[in-house]
Amino acid sequence: MSTLGSAPAVDLTRDACSDPDVAGGKEWLVTNGIGGYAMGTVAGFRTRRYHGLLVAALHPPLGRTLLVAKLDEEAVYGDHTFALAANRWASGAMAPDGYVHLDRFHLEGTTPVWTFALADALVEKRVWMRPGANTTYVRYDLVRASAPLGLSLRALVGYRDYHSLTHAGDEPMRVEPVDHGVRVEAFDGAMPFFLFSDGAVTSAQNWYRDVWLDAEAYRGLDAAEDMFHAVTFEATLEEGGSLTVVVSTDAEAPRDGHAAYAERQRHEVRLLREATIDEESPALHQLVLAADQFVVRRPTDTDAEGKTIIAGYPWFGDWGRDTMIALPGLLLTTGRPTTAARVLRTFARFVDRGMIPNRFPDAGEEPEYNTVDATLWFVEAIRATVEATDNVEDPACGEALLRDLFPVLEEIVEGHHRGTRYGIRVDPADGLLCAGEPGVQLTWMDAKVGDWVVTPRIGKPVEVNALWYNALRSLAGFARRLGLDPAPYDEAADRAEARFARFWNAERDYCFDVIDGPDGDDAALRPNQLFAVSLHHSPLAPDRQRAVVDACARHLLTPHGLRSLAPFELGYTGHYGGDQHSRDGAYHQGTVWGWLIGPFVTAHLRVYGDGARARSFLLPLLRDFRDHGLGSVSEIYDGDAPFTPRGCPAQAWSVAEVLHAWTLSGQVVRDR
Repeated sequence: MSTLGSAPAVDLTRDACSDPDVAGGKEWLVTNGIGGYAMGTVAGFRTRRYHGLLVAALHPPLGRTLLVAKLDEEAVYGDHTFALAANRWASGAMAPDGYVHLDRFHLEGTTPVWTFALADALVEKRVWMRPGANTTYVRYDLVRASAPLGLSLRALVGYRDYHSLTHAGDEPMRVEPVDHGVRVEAFDGAMPFFLFSDGAVTSAQNWYRDVWLDAEAYRGLDAAEDMFHAVTFEATLEEGGSLTVVVSTDAEAPRDGHAAYAERQRHEVRLLREATIDEESPALHQLVLAADQFVVRRPTDTDAEGKTIIAGYPWFGDWGRDTMIALPGLLLTTGRPTTAARVLRTFARFVDRGMIPNRFPDAGEEPEYNTVDATLWFVEAIRATVEATDNVEDPACGEALLRDLFPVLEEIVEGHHRGTRYGIRVDPADGLLCAGEPGVQLTWMDAKVGDWVVTPRIGKPVEVNALWYNALRSLAGFARRLGLDPAPYDEAADRAEARFARFWNAERDYCFDVIDGPDGDDAALRPNQLFAVSLHHSPLAPDRQRAVVDACARHLLTPHGLRSLAPFELGYTGHYGGDQHSRDGAYHQGTVWGWLIGPFVTAHLRVYGDGARARSFLLPLLRDFRDHGLGSVSEIYDGDAPFTPRGCPAQAWSVAEVLHAWTLSGQVVRDR
């Protein structure tokens, strides 16, 4: 594994940086490992309500609260004043437009670096977060100059849930001076936060009104926000000098920008050295670092260092389904088996009535258990982790992990046989798993607007039963390994395998998406049947496996993942956009999902055994991190060309499945 000194995987020149339409659509992300983050655009103006320099996780990994929106900077050099910042206003004006001075943008690991050319001076700006703390650093380095350069930095703050917007109130926030900075208290009872820097510190008490957020307008949401100017920092730099601004919920946050950056770099170098991906590829190394951004701490009453996985930035929390699907790619392929085991143990503590939670709400309410597949993905994640850690000398991994969690697995299977929430139960008539009630969305195709469930899929979904069969076969193997009786699991798996033939649609030569639904069997071509091929234990014969892969390749595959519905099907929607009703209506009706490239490549490998060809399907996504969420992989794309990226710019299972599929295909290449 290379270190951070290698060529950057993301490196943009002036042509891209100085074009507001291009640079305003490219987003950077830094995280802190406890659910907090900083995020914005290359151009410097905010386009989302989620953009900010400090979106703190006040109740890790959630309770996300925007505290510091941005710094508005300008430089005085010689006789000229240069804006470095940019804002778009509700009037349509762009002022200032500091991106016109932006000569280069690149990622140094996960750290965004802007290079501003101001006459003969070059100023570099970096933004990063301290691991394990709600602390963001912004450092300015004067790397070249023939005279002193003055910097003026106006800190614009807020205090709101990250899903909402800030609007100017009658009462200003309380801004009190502290050593080298200010303490901000938004209102009585609000958590105070701090802004520090060397140089002159001037408190301020005024509002910036009607900042326009383009991406919110595109989504059909309120798009005008106000920001509170809390403090201005000023300093004069000589060539080689630097100025660091620290924004934090910690009054004792370390303030040495160079030492703090060295800490961040050591963290990322360690991640690269631990990773098991051996190719000298800047793109793959970038994805290893991206993988870490989703892995966060979730303390429990028995483990203060419990771990979980954030589904996507900027607006998702940790979802059970996404966590389990993403776990092998994010943690096993990157050499972090102990962390994988910790995630599994964390979720095992929340098993209830044979189910793991689908979602932990942002405000800390009780977990939600409205999913039929997350628990079955939990079983598969345990199988993959145990297999990957057989030779790991760690009491938390391998067989020790299996022994600890096997009682939980028994509870899960028993709960599904007895029946649990939302009609989830084994049908005694055929041994297959059925689920669903009107008004509830239980599968990963879970879009719902008001009372409208877009793809209800009540009955027996194909991927749910592929997962059920896989879980039963896995438990039989676990029981043998532990010296227990595997017969109940083998018998149930044999029955499910025999009756899985009911999914075969002989007329179309691929699987029904759902059988035994309220309106009969659903023959729509969707990607869900791929899991009957890609999972460790497949219930399909080889000829049918190939037919499934071929059908998906012909009608669903795109350069960026698989469509959620074939274009020839009724209801296909090739563009994702508009208000929430329009967006959610398209979410699983043709929209391309990046993460589905993983099961497609895995299934293709099983059928054709051609590692080089399988890898060729991944190459467009390895280039994607230069286009939308820089250094990461997007959640979704339009179903129609040119497959514009949409949704979350950084999605856990998208990153995970590219890493996982690349690793699997590489093993096939090496074995040949």
